[in-house]
Amino acid sequence: VHGGKQEAEGTGGGRALAIVQRTLREEPQEVGKTRVRRDTMADGTGTREEERETLRRWERQQIQMKEDVIEQDTEEWQSNFSFAGLERVGGMDLSYLKEDAIRACASLVVLSYPELEVLYEDCYVVAVDAPYVAGFLAFREVPFLLEAVQRLETQKPGLKPQVLLVDGNGILHHRGFGIACHLGVLTGLPCIGVAKNLLQVEGLANDELHKKQIQDLQAGGDAFPLTSTSGKILGMALRSCAKSTKPIYISVGHKISLLSAVRLVHSCCKYRIPEPIRQADIRSREYIRKHMEVNIAVPLPQRERGQDLESAGLGEADKDEGKD
Repeated sequence: VHGGKQEAEGTGGGRALAIVQRTLREEPQEVGKTRVRRDTMADGTGTREEERETLRRWERQQIQMKEDVIEQDTEEWQSNFSFAGLERVGGMDLSYLKEDAIRACASLVVLSYPELEVLYEDCYVVAVDAPYVAGFLAFREVPFLLEAVQRLETQKPGLKPQVLLVDGNGILHHRGFGIACHLGVLTGLPCIGVAKNLLQVEGLANDELHKKQIQDLQAGGDAFPLTSTSGKILGMALRSCAKSTKPIYISVGHKISLLSAVRLVHSCCKYRIPEPIRQADIRSREYIRKHMEVNIAVPLPQRERGQDLESAGLGEADKDEGKD
């Protein structure tokens, strides 16, 4: 486990970070070496009114930070079809310990692009004491992911990723501000949300029409838009490789257009899951096996990541990808 408290210097999203600090000012506590508020609902001691107030505060924070989300290309490397100038792609994930609602392994990997070779990896065990509440996954996980980015900026600034891929959603979210948006705004980095299954919000449903659209994806790279009841395109369902018939769901997090996000994710896929996220997941689970000698659980916040409870087995990605 890495030591030393990391400050927010070097990351972007200064106004958003100020919002976080202001809303988390009461009862601060060091959790995983990142400053967060310990809410009474985390340990079950709070009253219903205290829990409701926590959720109201989290919702206000999401609404404020959503104003800073940029849903278009902002970087020079995004302006050309081959992504010339893009050299480093980051992937982030948390793996939870089985039968342990507190401990998890946070992982950040940086891969070369387009070779997709691992340049940097960082895995460390954290205490996740914020509760999981549907629609608020970021408040459970982002402090640790943000800390990993800050540590990389301090220790290996030359390996800082130019874009982050996150296991979760971006604007495809209950309030249009998922974990990929949250992390993107706080780091100031382009960020893309990649979910394994559909988050059913804003009129999106895993119904017969959706299943028919999936069947019509004939080849790797085929995709269809995810359009809300208001007509806004919230993301894309992508068949990421020829061998996988299950799509992945891509949404904008920050500082990238949906078209660029889909093209980049597809170019990072050797298997169903894009390699940056896949490697982050593999290495965090291996870290747990080697250093903690415990079993690994299925990710707890399945619904917000867009996963069906029926299909959220640990080996889902392996069944599609083949074990290597």
